[in-house]
Amino acid sequence: MQFYKKINKLNNLYIIFFSTLLFINIFFTNNLNANSFKITALEVSEPFELNFNKEKVINKGFRQAFSELISTIVTSDDKKKIEKTSLKTIKELIDSFTMSDEKFINNEYVVNFDVNFNKKNTLNFFEKKNIFPSIPKKKNLLLFPIFADIQKDEIYLFTKNIFYEKWNNDNKRYFLLNYVLPSEDLEDVNLLSQNSNSIEDYDFKKIVDKYDLKNFIITIIYKNNNDFTILSKIQLNKYLKIDNQKFYNINSTEDIDLIIKKLKTTYENYWKKINQINTSIKLPLIVSLNSKKYKKIKILEDTLSEIDQVFSFKITKINSENIFYKIIYNGTPNKFIEDMKERNIDILTQNENWIIK
Repeated sequence: MQFYKKINKLNNLYIIFFSTLLFINIFFTNNLNANSFKITALEVSEPFELNFNKEKVINKGFRQAFSELISTIVTSDDKKKIEKTSLKTIKELIDSFTMSDEKFINNEYVVNFDVNFNKKNTLNFFEKKNIFPSIPKKKNLLLFPIFADIQKDEIYLFTKNIFYEKWNNDNKRYFLLNYVLPSEDLEDVNLLSQNSNSIEDYDFKKIVDKYDLKNFIITIIYKNNNDFTILSKIQLNKYLKIDNQKFYNINSTEDIDLIIKKLKTTYENYWKKINQINTSIKLPLIVSLNSKKYKKIKILEDTLSEIDQVFSFKITKINSENIFYKIIYNGTPNKFIEDMKERNIDILTQNENWIIK
């Protein structure tokens, strides 16, 4: 009997020791790895001359990384507000950086940069500037550009459609939308030719359904002499937006490139607005889970680190039965539950302290 008591006592001591070790490990892991915006594999170059200074390269890398970050997570109008942010302020937002694959090409020093921006500090910076950033979610969607020449009374889908030919020629690293262009299909040509007089009202469902993509943009480009009127029907995450733009005196392929750039910026802005983080909402949540479920603890940690609306999280208490987290979330309780459920984490919410199943 005494033997079993000793064994139980040793087991309890082991649980307490292991839980304490787990607490220390998780605490430091959170502080080192969680909650950062990452810019990776950013190529930075500088002429290799007599006055070459590596610090100048590093500073250039910081500026380029910051420019890519804000291009990715804020709208173009908000980006203008912070494009000229000082290097000192940018450095204050950076947790860490690494340089790799250094090489010299034609008297140019070239290096790859990885930069980690502290998420909490960066979100605070945006909030002070009255900017709501967005979750940097990539999205595949179908883009169907339809070119209508009014003078010729012709509609072009593939052949002679310069927008179809050039659309994916210049895709930036920071673009979140990946455009899938339709394959050349005679049936589609016939369908739209039959409906050319009411193309704006055509629902395109029969065409869109072929590509198994729920998100799509129908872009109808009307050319009238050298002026262009462009109607976009944007369907993203079940949200529909109609956008109209006009462009005048279009005389060259460079002008077409600028139109495409402008349209892509419009679509990116719309997608960012759908995914904006309302940093003015700071919802405190307490969640707990069994402290012996070590794999589940790791899964929860990784999940909280991935969710951009999670402003911060920390362990507030740990014992032999449960581990408790305090989470600050930029959103509503229902949205938090939805985010967790999307990642296969279910929460019991009957009590004040929520429990991870």
